[in-house]
Amino acid sequence: MKQLEQGSWSPYLAGALTGVVSVLSVWVSGKYFGASTSFVRTAGMIEQLFAPERVAKMDYFIKEAPVVEWQWMFVVGIFVGALIAALTSGSFRLQAVPDMWAAQFGANSTGKRAGVAFIGGLILMFGARLAGGCPSGHGLSGTMQLSVSGYIALICFFTGGMFVARQLYKGGAKP
Repeated sequence: MKQLEQGSWSPYLAGALTGVVSVLSVWVSGKYFGASTSFVRTAGMIEQLFAPERVAKMDYFIKEAPVVEWQWMFVVGIFVGALIAALTSGSFRLQAVPDMWAAQFGANSTGKRAGVAFIGGLILMFGARLAGGCPSGHGLSGTMQLSVSGYIALICFFTGGMFVARQLYKGGAKP
């Protein structure tokens, strides 16, 4: 429990607070957790700067208008909340390459780290759009609704994450 000694937040408290926010989200706004649509909307907002007539004709943006709305603010809140949590726990630091990555691939592997993160993000967004929602939507909100598909999705996310981490860190630093 090295992290707990460093002053990080208790995972039990963080999990409980996530549950409370999930319930409040549904109770107050009638919306379940989700984030991936906000990234697509942001892309639409950027594209509107250059070709507004094209965006206005796209079927997707007719259904999901490229505007700042609750989910977009939710993503901003995730960033702000994570920053507050890091600052209050004393664990905040700017770091291009995490220690475990540096131990496996070298401290000067910033480009490789950025490339892997970018490719991972592309795969995640492709999957999120293909599935009609993101991991937080399918995992957290799905399990909150006792949805079998939510539990299956969550199991698949964790299994996939463990597999990829195992492949990345095989023979080197232990995750």
